[in-house]
Parts: sequence; structure tokens; C-alpha cells
Amino acid sequence: MMHYFLTIDNGGTNTKAVICTDNGQQVGMASFPTKRIEPQPGFQEIKLSNLLSDIGQVIQQALKKANLKADLIEAITVVGHGKGLYTLDQTGKIFMNGILSTDNRAQNIATTLQSQVSRIYSISHQQIMASQAPVILRWLKENQYEQYDRIGYILSNKDFIRYLLTDEIKQEIGDASGNNLINLDTGKYDQNLYDFFGVPEIYNKLPPLIKATDLAGHVTSKAAQVTGLKSGTPVYAGMFDIDACAIATGVLNEQKFSMIAGTWNMNIFPSLQRAPQSAGLMNSIFPTDLNLIEASSPTSAGNLELMIKMLLAEEVHNANLHQKSIYDYLEMMLDSTDAAYTQLLFFPFLYGSNSDPAAEGAFIGLRSSTTKSEMIRSVYEGICFAHRDHIEQLLKVLGHRPEVIRMSGGACNSKHWVQMFADVLNLPIELTAASELGGLGGAITCAVGEGLYPDFSSAVAQMTQVIERYEPIADQVEIYEKKYQIYDSLLRTLEGKWEKLKNLQKELNKQNDH
Repeated sequence: MMHYFLTIDNGGTNTKAVICTDNGQQVGMASFPTKRIEPQPGFQEIKLSNLLSDIGQVIQQALKKANLKADLIEAITVVGHGKGLYTLDQTGKIFMNGILSTDNRAQNIATTLQSQVSRIYSISHQQIMASQAPVILRWLKENQYEQYDRIGYILSNKDFIRYLLTDEIKQEIGDASGNNLINLDTGKYDQNLYDFFGVPEIYNKLPPLIKATDLAGHVTSKAAQVTGLKSGTPVYAGMFDIDACAIATGVLNEQKFSMIAGTWNMNIFPSLQRAPQSAGLMNSIFPTDLNLIEASSPTSAGNLELMIKMLLAEEVHNANLHQKSIYDYLEMMLDSTDAAYTQLLFFPFLYGSNSDPAAEGAFIGLRSSTTKSEMIRSVYEGICFAHRDHIEQLLKVLGHRPEVIRMSGGACNSKHWVQMFADVLNLPIELTAASELGGLGGAITCAVGEGLYPDFSSAVAQMTQVIERYEPIADQVEIYEKKYQIYDSLLRTLEGKWEKLKNLQKELNKQNDH
């Protein structure tokens, strides 16, 4: 008998409904662009009041593509972006927008608190980022107190969506642990954390903690009417999307790294150890109960998407006229060029940096003869360099190179870009069969939760398949090594100097406002 599992995967770029079988085969998928709102620069939000109806439409589309009736879905789970903030009022009602992981409104608060992180590091084992829930809550308390005062419950993205399906208010521990909400030693909420962040009253607004494979509730009749799902279908807790991608690609120990090149630049490995404070990395609780060591920043493929809009508007229009994708043309450009083609360097910091908190995007090496193709190729390369910066942080903690990197995210749609990553990192990269790894990770979660497989290792052995391997190419490795060393040197030289530009921008914005 075939088992079918549905995963709702709510990422910062796209929201998907993915149906997979118990052997890992994807049989149906539908998606819509995550409807981000930017009310002002640095603010990244999502309207929540119509989210369930939007999700319901893609669920029905996925069922149609799979040629399945809803009552054949054996179990459901939710995978979502980490960090950010989703809230309900004291009665469990929606009253404000969700805040995405790319939100940067609280950067000044984060910078101040990070300078004092040693006070709580022994509890949280986390660095402090502007997109973490306690930091955003502090910002709300200082800037939008009426909203802050209405908060009754604090949730992560996927926990909020699961609530829409089940009416059960619960928080999965892995997501919470990556959002600076958990004492990693005890695996529980800790009042000391909320005192440190200046939001002590939040401690009483935190839902019960559950594990990824725990049964979290059942689809309500109300949710069934909106989504077309069968009322009473079991819903499992689910997980942070980077955990789901790691599990879906078979990264369950220190021998492999998981690298996600999507909206965010995510680089992780599960470990018995934790990264020390000096490493500048994040630790969280992996669904297998190991520690997940994470080096991440918003410096990945989202930068390419934005630079295409900035530089290639005419080319995008022409591609659309010919019913082509701009990425088809860019793939041809990558195919006909190599590491020596562009002499430009690009800092992929349009949404934030993995260097200086005040750093911003930049091209270095522009000349009168520079072409748009050179600029775009340098964007591809700059994103690879930003990933390498994080991979090297992980290597310092691990102490040795992994056997392989399992890669996921939107960048995997470009075989030339995957090869570029292998060359820049000088490590083999493997891709797995599933095109929607969040969906497969969710299906694995359901399968383990249902007891179909006894543990994640057993499920991965049956549901994950490696289909491609990219080996580094020696002459390209040599050129990228030289480029990276210059990229890294320039970044280090500029550290601490970006703030002057930031201050000037603020001054000029004030003048323009008047």
C-alpha cells in the first residue's frame, strides 16, 4: 500500500504544497510567490489574514496534479522559514502581519545586544540577529507598544500555519531553539533570556514545546472547508526549513554538510559538539537530538533575483515575449564563460551581510568597458564567495573537511552555478532526486511520526536518492582561489568602515524627507 504525505513549505520566496510518497517520490506540487510586503526599507512582512485560503488553493492544485483525492493524504506537516515573528492575540486571533526572516528593522538593537551576548551565550548558544523573535519583540516594545501589548502568543512561521490547520497553539523545539527562544542545555524556555532581551513579559506568552515528529493536532472542519483537506487528518509538528533540507539530502552527521542557496545563505552540519561563542556561529536543536551548527546570512540567491531586476529589465521583457525565462539566457552565458571571464567582484549584501552588520551591496572593479554580462556573472561568483566564507567558519569548528556537500535551494536549478560552487569551495557537491527538498523533509517527518520508519536514518535510506555529483575543476579552482582571497581581503579592510556610509544615508534621508 502506498502512503501519501502532504507538506506545506512556506519559504521567504515561495509557498508550496508538496505531496510525496513513502519511498520519497514527489507526485504533486503547486506554489505561489510568498506575498512579501515592504512597508518601508528594511521591513519585510507578510499579511496573514488570507494565508490559509492561499495555501488551500495550492493544496488543491497539488492534489489535482497528483490525481489524488484528499482522503488519500495520510498525514500532513509544515516546513517554514526560521526566525522572524508570528503572533496571535490573547484570544488566538490574528491582529498584525507576520515578520519575515529577511526583516532588518531591529538591526541597531541586535548590534547592541550582540556586544553583550556573553551574558547569555552559556544559555542560548546563539549569536544575536536582527531577525530573531526576541530582538523584533524588543523593537515592537520600543516603537509599536500598542501592537506589542496585544500579543498573547509567540510562534514561528510553520507553527503559525499549523495553527491555522489545527487550532492547536504549539511550538516545535528546533525552530524555537534557532530563534533565540530556548535554553539549549535544558531544552526549555528560560526567563533569563527574556530578561536579557528586555521583554520579560514574553515568557508567559510562549506555547508548549513539541518535537518535529510529534502529533500536533488534526485538520479542523473549518480548515478542511478552506483547503479541501479531509477533516481529522493528522498534522505533525514539522520543522525549520534548513532542518528539512538537511534531512531530505541525507545530512545526518558530521561527514556531510548541507548548503542551501536560496533566499538565505545557509550552511549547516549536525554534531555532538556545539560551536563556541568565538566562532560567531549559531547552534540549535536538530530533529535527531544532535546539535545543528549553522553559519548563515541573507547573502545568497535572493541577491541575484534583485540584480536581474535592476540590470536586466529589458532582457527579462524580451525573454517573456519569446516565452522564455531570463534564467535560460543566463545559463547560456554561464556555459560560454568561465572563472576568467569577469574581473569584477560583487558583495552580495543587498539584504544584509555576513561581514560587517552595516555592510551593503557593492561592485568593485567597474570600468568603462564592463558589460552587464560581466556584472551578472560576478553576482553569481560573489554569492559563492559569501557561502565559502561561511563554510570556512564551519570547518574551523569541525576541524576537518567533510566528505561532500549536499546542496539545495534555487541555485540548484543552474547546473553551471552548482559547478561554480564546487570550484569555489574546492569540494564535491551532490544533488538529490527530489526537486522540493522541504517537501521531502516534511514527508520523512510524517513517515517517522506515523511509525512507518523507526527513525530518520531508516527513512532517509528509503526516501533519499543522490542523482548528480559535481567535482571541482582544477584550473577553475585556481582562479577562484585568487579571486576569493582578494574578496576576503577587501571585506576585512572595510570592516568597521561601513557605518560612516550608513550614517550619511540616514542624514540624507532626513533631508529628503523635509
